[in-house]
Amino acid sequence: MNKKKGSENMDKKELQNPALYTNRELSWLLFNKRVLSEARDKQLLLFERLKFLSITASNLDEFFMVRIGSLVDMIHAEYTKKDIAGMSAKEQLDALMEETHKFAALQYSTYNRMLLPQLRANGLNFVEHHEQLTERQAQYVDEYFEENVYPVLTPMAVDSSRPFPLIRNKTLNIGALVAKKGEKDTEIEFATVQVPSVLPRVVRIPAAKEGDTEVAVLLLEEIIERNISKLFLNYNVLCAHPFRITRNADLAIDEDEAEDLLLEIEKQIKKRTWGQAIRLEIEAAADRRLLKILCRELSVRKEDVFEIDGPLDLTFLMKVYGLEGFDELRAPKYTPAPVPEFDGTDNIFDVIKKGDVLMHHPYQSFMPVVDFIRQASKDPDVLAIKQTLYRVSGNSPIIAALAQAAENGKQVSVLVELKARFDEENNIVWARKLEKAGCHVIYGLVGLKTHSKITLVVRKEEDGIRRYVHLGTGNYNDATAKLYTDIGMMTASEAIGEDATAVFNMLSGYSEPRSWNRLSLAPLWLKDRFLYLIEREKKNAEAGREGHIIAKMNSLCDRDIIVALYEASRAGVRIELIVRGICCLKVGIPGVSENISVRSIVGNFLEHARVFYFENNGNPEFYCSSADWMPRNLERRVEILFPVEAPALKEKLWHILEGQLRDNKKAHILKPDGSYEKADGRGKEPYCAQEVFCKEAQEMSVKKEYRDTRVFIPETHVEME
Repeated sequence: MNKKKGSENMDKKELQNPALYTNRELSWLLFNKRVLSEARDKQLLLFERLKFLSITASNLDEFFMVRIGSLVDMIHAEYTKKDIAGMSAKEQLDALMEETHKFAALQYSTYNRMLLPQLRANGLNFVEHHEQLTERQAQYVDEYFEENVYPVLTPMAVDSSRPFPLIRNKTLNIGALVAKKGEKDTEIEFATVQVPSVLPRVVRIPAAKEGDTEVAVLLLEEIIERNISKLFLNYNVLCAHPFRITRNADLAIDEDEAEDLLLEIEKQIKKRTWGQAIRLEIEAAADRRLLKILCRELSVRKEDVFEIDGPLDLTFLMKVYGLEGFDELRAPKYTPAPVPEFDGTDNIFDVIKKGDVLMHHPYQSFMPVVDFIRQASKDPDVLAIKQTLYRVSGNSPIIAALAQAAENGKQVSVLVELKARFDEENNIVWARKLEKAGCHVIYGLVGLKTHSKITLVVRKEEDGIRRYVHLGTGNYNDATAKLYTDIGMMTASEAIGEDATAVFNMLSGYSEPRSWNRLSLAPLWLKDRFLYLIEREKKNAEAGREGHIIAKMNSLCDRDIIVALYEASRAGVRIELIVRGICCLKVGIPGVSENISVRSIVGNFLEHARVFYFENNGNPEFYCSSADWMPRNLERRVEILFPVEAPALKEKLWHILEGQLRDNKKAHILKPDGSYEKADGRGKEPYCAQEVFCKEAQEMSVKKEYRDTRVFIPETHVEME
């Protein structure tokens, strides 16, 4: 045990000292920096690096719209309460603006100095400015503008009769200063044109010289800028520069006052296009007069202006990633392996009846989950299907199956969470479609987001009613299931089936059962359950027994949980945390967190699973959950924690956790000074958990096919590799 002398008297209050915590927003920026480090990693294929740089830009947009937007709201409301790290909203905003400016500089240094030269070396020439076009390229670009771009544009001038136009959130625009032709001492006026998102932003143009084999591309805004004088024929265009604004998009809904939540959310979504401007991005060489007008009209502070050395909105790099002809610069696309237990089976219910099945996505296919709903929708013995939906794909087969089930006369109840951020519009569409099909749709609960992932199928069988349940750590989204790592479990356990029924009764009728069997729910008592499990490890360590916790999640910022972890660490419990994103806990504090390690894995797939291991005095317990260790998950959302009890499945989870703790290629280790650095792989065999899991899933699938052809020798147990 590493319990420090002199620390025994440290009480809970002292462990709440702000100095022991990191601000959650600054911690999130460190996460985005870890994503950026992948774009800067020379060992990665070039187009993979472009993809990661694009992701950092998309992440930062959402961060401004939601987190920075929320801080701005707090300042306006004169909210003075300090955060977990002792910072006021104003202090947080000031620190974040300073750090985001540094981050943006690093993004563009990565783009200009590292990626552009490599793209050119590999035959893809980005013409950065229209002035650099050769004669043959310029001719092509001008014709392209006349035929494809000009008819779509809407130039807008601002003068005494025409007010400053609404600049929509995240749209790319070109601002210009213009003066009327033929008039002396004419007034300089502002004009703008939106770069249309309906046209491709990356335009392929002829090579610089005839016969060149390189691929040349030019961005749409450069084409418009080159031809902008054609939009303002009676004016001289003095200057033209691209700009873009980000608006506060944090929805403010008073659910108690909203008679119809669906209509209220629809109304609030529209407000996102004209919320307060909280960031202005503009070309670095922009005319100061133009910048002054934009700042005045958009009410943007000097600190909120980002002067960009390169193209605005780097999310366009995802389009570059998809360009044809550069396959050698991209990693081969991974195809999820079939789940061996379901491979070749006609009846999914027969398989689940034999025993619990654990699935690890995207290494294993998400199709059994889709098939579970599809089969239930057609099975004459199925009486009811109940499901929670948080985020679904654009053309969801699960939605189609639920609608089909209702049309087939099944009792279908679906909780559609309308408050799933940035998916509200999508979810409203699906909710209405399900209602039309005859499903009973519940629009979430007042004051709570329903973030749990659970499906219940009630089936009439020879021996009576049987309940089949799917529980997961990720959304019922067949598209993101190919990109996010998640755990799913299917079970016919009576105890879990009873709990699942209770969950849906609670969601639809607010009736909580007297007792629960296996599931733990937030906001009821999930947090207490976690605190109890951590406390049990602490007591075991204090009694001289081994205490060990491994917890994998997306974010850790709940103070009560962190205090409990600090106390457990002081008692000698070994705590290994795998936290992808925000982590407000600090490691290596003498007498507080010396027994805690934190690692973050940023790889080709987004780490999304929540898995928890507690040593429990030699009788280990494993749990999976939809919840992170955050106040919003534990106190303001409906979340589920479910135990994984079958020995073979526990072994699978142990293998997953062990692999992530062993990773020395994609893991970043949290240091006592609050920074992260890549895991030290010197002298060790390189190990990338995500690559290993891909390989193992494919091998398990092949092994199953091989085993099925050998009818001579029955094999009852397959050892995990």
